[in-house]
Order: sequence, then C-alpha cells, then structure tokens
Amino acid sequence: MQKRFVLILPLLLGAALLPANPPPVAQASAVPSPAEQVAKLTGPDSINDTEARFQLKATDLGILWDNGSGEILTAFGDSYGSGWTGPGGGAGDPATIDWRCNLLFRSLDRNLADGMTLDSAAEDWPGHAKQFLDCKKVNRDEHTVIPTAGISVGKRQYVQYMSVNYWGPAGSWFTNYSGFAYSDDNGETWTKDPKAVWPNTKAWDDNFQMNALVRNGGYLYMIGTPNGRFGNAHLARVPEKQVLSKNAWRYWDGKAWSSRVSAAVPIAVGPISEVSVQWNAYLGKYLMMYLDEQRASVVLRSSASLTGPWSGEQVVVRGADFPGLYGTFMHPWSSGPDLYFTMSQWDPYNVFLMHTKLSDDGLKTNLVTDPGFEAQAGPTPTPPWQLNGQGGIDKTDLGHSGTNNAFLRDSIASHQLQQNVAVRPYHRYRLSAWVRTAENNTETVLGVRTLRGKVLAEKPGGAHPEYTKVSVEVETGRESLIQPYAGFFGHGQDVWFQLDDVVLEELE
Repeated sequence: MQKRFVLILPLLLGAALLPANPPPVAQASAVPSPAEQVAKLTGPDSINDTEARFQLKATDLGILWDNGSGEILTAFGDSYGSGWTGPGGGAGDPATIDWRCNLLFRSLDRNLADGMTLDSAAEDWPGHAKQFLDCKKVNRDEHTVIPTAGISVGKRQYVQYMSVNYWGPAGSWFTNYSGFAYSDDNGETWTKDPKAVWPNTKAWDDNFQMNALVRNGGYLYMIGTPNGRFGNAHLARVPEKQVLSKNAWRYWDGKAWSSRVSAAVPIAVGPISEVSVQWNAYLGKYLMMYLDEQRASVVLRSSASLTGPWSGEQVVVRGADFPGLYGTFMHPWSSGPDLYFTMSQWDPYNVFLMHTKLSDDGLKTNLVTDPGFEAQAGPTPTPPWQLNGQGGIDKTDLGHSGTNNAFLRDSIASHQLQQNVAVRPYHRYRLSAWVRTAENNTETVLGVRTLRGKVLAEKPGGAHPEYTKVSVEVETGRESLIQPYAGFFGHGQDVWFQLDDVVLEELE
C-alpha cells in the first residue's frame, strides 16, 4: 500500500474532563501517520463484490457501529444498482438505476489489515439489499433520507438520519429535520420515531441536523452540525434509557446542560461535515474525524472530554491525494495505534477502508490549527488562517522552527493574522507565539478578541529583532468562539513582522 502524503503539522494535546470530574491534567496528543488505502469495500472490483451479491454498484458514507453482539453494522447513503453510470450520486438510467436512499450491511470481520468483509445485508429479496428507511424521493419536499450515525443501546439499534429537502451548490444541502429510527431485530426492520426529531429552522441553520453518537457513563451523547459542510460542532446528551424522549435531551451551553436546544455553544470550529466521534482507549481520549471542506482534507481533533477543549485540526488524508474524498467514519474495532476508518470518494462513488497509525507526544492541547504554518502550500495564508492586510508565507527557513512561517509587511494601516477557535466559556487560556520584527517595527500586538471584534486581552509590544516568545492570558467569560490575532500597526515606514509556533492552551 502506498503512503500518500507526509504529515507536517505538529499536534499538541491536553486534558479537560467533564465538569463533575477532577481538574484537567496533561494528556498525550493524537498524531496520525500518513493514511493508507486498505481496500475498496463496495462496487465493482471491490473485495466484497457487492454488485453481484447485493445489486449494489455505487454508494457512499459507510457509517459504522458495534451492534453489541459481535457484529459491525454499516449504513450507506444513496445507493444504486447496475444502471448507475457515474460519476457521483444519481447518474444513470432511471429505469435501471435501482435507487435506494439507504442500505444496511453487517460484518463479523476483525482482521481489518486486509479490508472489511461485508457478510450480510438487510434484504427485501435474496441477493438484493433493501432500503431500510423509507423516503419520498421528491425534490424540494424529501429528496432522500440518509443515515448520519448509528449506535447500540442494549439489544436495540439506533440510527440518526437526516431528511434532505434538496441539494444545493457544492458542499451545501438543506434538511427538513434529523431524527432517530430504531430496530429490535438487528437492523432487519426499522421504526422512525415521529417525536424524536429535530426540525430545521426557516433559515436552515439548526445545529443538530447531522450527528455523531457516543455512549459514556449512562448517557448517549450527540455531536451535531447544521446541514451542509460549513457549520460548527455542538453537543447534546440524554440518559440511555430515554433516547426517544425529545424533552429529556440536554444541550451543552459551555457551563452546564440546558433544556434549550438554542443554548448549545460550539465545541469545535467548522467547517465540519460528516463528523465521526469515538473514544480511543489507546490514547485515552476522544477522537473527532471529519471533512474540512475549505482545506479539502480529512482531519482529526482530540480531547480528553466531549465538552473540550478540542485540539487544532491534524490532517489525516488530503484531497490532492484522494480527489473528491468525504464521509469518513472510524471503525469501532480499531485497536492499539491502528485507526481504521471508511472513506468515500465522489468518483468512483464508492466506499474504501483506510488506515492510519496514532502516536503520542505527551504535550498539552494546542487549540490552534496549523500553528507553525507548515501546512500552508502557497504564498498566501489559507484557512483556517486569515490574513487581514498585507502578508504571506515564508518558505525559506526563516521560521522559528520547521520550514515555514507567516509574515506581514507594509508601511501603513493595520496588518494581522488571525484564526477562529472554539474554547470553553468561563475558562482561562494562554496565547503565545514566536515573533520577529524589523528593528523599526515598534507597534506590534498579540491578542484575543471575540468574533464581534471586542478585545478580550491584548499584549502590546515593541520591536523584536530576534525571535521572541510573546504571551498573553485571557478569561473567556461567556464566549465559546474567540479569535487569536497577531500583527502590527503601520506608521509610515516600511516594516515587517514574522510569526511562528502559535499556541493557545487552557490553563488549569
């Protein structure tokens, strides 16, 4: 198997436990190795020969969960038979495409090093995988119904699904609602609970339209995002025995669990889509995997607590190596340093099993993504970094560490580099960075502000002819999203400012 890229972004991780637990302690970070493609799981030339065995030629998503009885259940999204011509969903002769909005398969395979065998499917007749959740197939009403997560509680299987009203521009779609369906016969038959639904808003911005599911301590947690690929992640929970009781759900408001869905605050900054979250026993922390649409990459965050703080993004798979990648879901039977996950590609519109190795670095959580600018491929800063003014990326070993650093240069106005970060409200943080400037650059600044522009903390400074570590501490108050920034104020002279190794960490 060919390794596809070299990982260059350092990830720093620390600990913050759920509020009822002891104070946070240092945690090792989750550092993924370059990802490998293990096997094609669906479609023609796949290890499971799903077209011949189940009349499944093309599909996506591959959502995985342990059914509690020694099997992995796998839910797929929009799926097609022999009439599919591709690329992507819905391409082919309507008379023979055999469109099913969703499918369910089962696997007993514990040896993932050579792929994942699909042993059986929920079928409506022998050799034909059936649609297990009904959908209208009416555009601008209910175009499709797609699973987004699954989990078992006792012998009951739960699926979280979204009812898609219509597909918008690339990366955008609009949902009617999300909801729970359940099965008591290992996925053969399903019931959509009409009361366990989260209706979307008129503005299409409800925060729990696409969800991941995690069990812990007698609760079922739901990590939610809005429809499409550009929202933040939010958190809710319910006692395991009350999953279908909508009124029993509580939403994390940054300080406590609220009964109001509108009280939920972001726990991780988007763009986040098709999110997968699971506890990793090897590292002793939660992992969050998803597609970052702006970076065209599958990324990983980690945290000792579902409430955060979540580390900055670590790239796992790049779209440049696997064009059209999306929909990554971690395999529950991954063990030790080996992390297996499914991944979809738009062309050939099928699902693959992927693998990466995890390691630790023993450092505290850095909430900043790409802190050393090593993931910047071009001369101009790209997301999640934002350039406000004149500047770019140095790639000539001018940095404090590594190869790259960011720079600002001009003679007038204000010039800054900034990034949006999710934090825990009512906690203290330290922002630090290594800065080097022209000798005549005397009006430099490092600070933290709200996304509305209110300064929460700021450290003014003078010139730094040699790289100098500058730090400032901040109390977040009620804020769950903040914007660290660094730069200078021009004063009529040609001045420059270099920035590297930016760290935002929670203080104990």
